[in-house]
Amino acid sequence: MDRASSGRAGHRVHRRGRGPSGRRRQRAGAAGQARIQGRAGPLIRALLAALLLSFGLAACDLLEPAPEQIAPGDPAPALWEVTADGGQKAWLFGTIHALPDDARWHSAALDSAFDKADLLVVEIADLGDAKAAAEAFGKLAYTPGLGPFRARQDRAFNDRLDAKIGDNKGILPTNIEDWAAALRIASASAEDSGENGVDRALLAGNKPVVGLESYAAQFGIFDMLSPTDQKALLRAVVEDDSGEDEKAMRAAWLSGDLDKLSHLAMTGMLSEPGLRAALLDQRNWAWAEQIAPMILAGRKPFVAVGAAHMLGEQGLPALLEARGMRVRRKQ
Repeated sequence: MDRASSGRAGHRVHRRGRGPSGRRRQRAGAAGQARIQGRAGPLIRALLAALLLSFGLAACDLLEPAPEQIAPGDPAPALWEVTADGGQKAWLFGTIHALPDDARWHSAALDSAFDKADLLVVEIADLGDAKAAAEAFGKLAYTPGLGPFRARQDRAFNDRLDAKIGDNKGILPTNIEDWAAALRIASASAEDSGENGVDRALLAGNKPVVGLESYAAQFGIFDMLSPTDQKALLRAVVEDDSGEDEKAMRAAWLSGDLDKLSHLAMTGMLSEPGLRAALLDQRNWAWAEQIAPMILAGRKPFVAVGAAHMLGEQGLPALLEARGMRVRRKQ
């Protein structure tokens, strides 16, 4: 996991209402678009839905699946302990947005680590503030003069879209940008409401909370995507049908199977370097720049962010280890 740091993302904590100062555009190219034109993949689909599902922006839940049965066994979602040279501690926990009602995910090791921590660090601190989320989304999602959404798409796409959302065409108002449409479609098509999200349970634990990003910053990541990447994102979400993979993702998360999670993460959109950099790698670097000083200051943070952010050489465990800290898998 050892890697030398190749740059500094800047140590800053985003505050509500502060997002990127400009709309820089990244281009993946035609080859990249072709690779991601199909299924979104379960982890990236969960990422898209998570931005909207918990914040009151989803138009409705369109799917009513049968209750999912989680295989019996002791839960062991992946958990890491971080130790700095001075003995300062932190813990890293990759979360999942939602689980079936009967899923057990607590363990003795996890509860012990959370009890030892003095601070909870999450992606967004005010997770339940639907008004703030809606305002941030509204400021970026629409462009005057852009034209009706459906008129900007080809007929074959609109046919697939109709099959995806049925009569719920109100979730795609005129002038909506392609990335914003993708998020709304992913939200409306999600299988769960997010009420059983691990992040929500941890936020109820009565610890001081620090958010690594604001709503504006998260939506701004999508808004900065190039038109090519936005179109590819949109088409991948509309064409996605990965319900079985999502069940596999939840099972892999509960058992701490990082190999399986990595395989699922690298299918679809996250196999394309441009989107992976924007949605995961660049954010991980910025987060590590914020988390490392918290550890060194002895604040004992328990860092709980999406499981995809823990994977691979650009995941948070690897990035903190590259900064000279000892990172040990606890479960």
